[in-house]
Amino acid sequence: MKIALTHDYLNQFGGAERVLEIFAEMYPQAPIYTLFYDKTPLAGRFDGRVAGTSFLDHPIVRKNHRAFIPLMPLAARSINLGDGFDTVISNSVGFGKGVRYGKARHIFYCNALLRYAWDPEAHLKDFLPKPLYLAAIPAIMGMRAWDRWTGRKANTIVSNSEYTKERISRFYGRDSEVVYPPVDTDMFRPEGLDRSYYLAVGRLIPYKKFDIVVQAFNDLNLPLKIVGDGRDYEKLRSMAKSSNIEFTGFINNPEELKHIYNGAKGFLFPQVEDFGLVAAEALACGTPVIGYEKAGAKEMVTPGINGVLFEEQSVEALKDAVIRFEKLSLDPEKITKTALKFSREEFERRMRDIVGE
Repeated sequence: MKIALTHDYLNQFGGAERVLEIFAEMYPQAPIYTLFYDKTPLAGRFDGRVAGTSFLDHPIVRKNHRAFIPLMPLAARSINLGDGFDTVISNSVGFGKGVRYGKARHIFYCNALLRYAWDPEAHLKDFLPKPLYLAAIPAIMGMRAWDRWTGRKANTIVSNSEYTKERISRFYGRDSEVVYPPVDTDMFRPEGLDRSYYLAVGRLIPYKKFDIVVQAFNDLNLPLKIVGDGRDYEKLRSMAKSSNIEFTGFINNPEELKHIYNGAKGFLFPQVEDFGLVAAEALACGTPVIGYEKAGAKEMVTPGINGVLFEEQSVEALKDAVIRFEKLSLDPEKITKTALKFSREEFERRMRDIVGE
């Protein structure tokens, strides 16, 4: 079977890129097609595997990709795989599934629906000045229509969570099978370290809500590590008034990240994520999650067993959750077991069954 992999764009390393990395290892002969590729922030990942990009593959676009969102559907359509493949696997949150192909079977692994189309207030409004955002509304409506059309075109849709499955049903009118993203449970496991700080991990961008984490821990004055980089890095550092808040920057080494997970007494997860691979990795290390009671966190966290949930994305709600968490005594071994359903082995088994069909 000749397989091609498609992805939205490769200029950052987040949860979707981790899933692509597993697909690339599962199918080592499969070339990768993506809108643009910047190997520097990816530390050379996917070198030698990216076989084709779009007309947007330019340094200016790679560094400022949000400014070129209106052109991305057209850029995706400019990538034509022809009749060279039996199966196309799109690991996508929107654009990667829109490439052209011949008679191949198309399997769309949905990490999230196209956020710029369906959640523009959370993902564009903070980035664009108000006049530009209002002017972009017709383009957003057009993007919704394009996303719905390309989503319905796939032969098989696989959702990364029940939350994503529900959204696919609501916006595409399609059913999908849930296969949770892969956590390397052989790598991410408890180490028996002293747990002395709270931890938040991810790209430092507005919808991740790191701002309420910083404000809450300014008041709580408890030890906090923030791992990640992004356009809000300097803003968040300037907000941090407590000497107990530490910014580590992006950590590329999985062994180092595992060690940081294991040193944390609690993992903070205040955002709405369709799944949230970093939270699942924390659980695999026996680290309980303090999460916002929506979407991925709601599927991962069982209060009193592997963490606590809070009902509002606010500083006060997060502070209250941490105070409640401080009174609990949770078993790392039991927490680790709750992450086994997210194992890489389970992901590979389920996806090979789907691709083999």
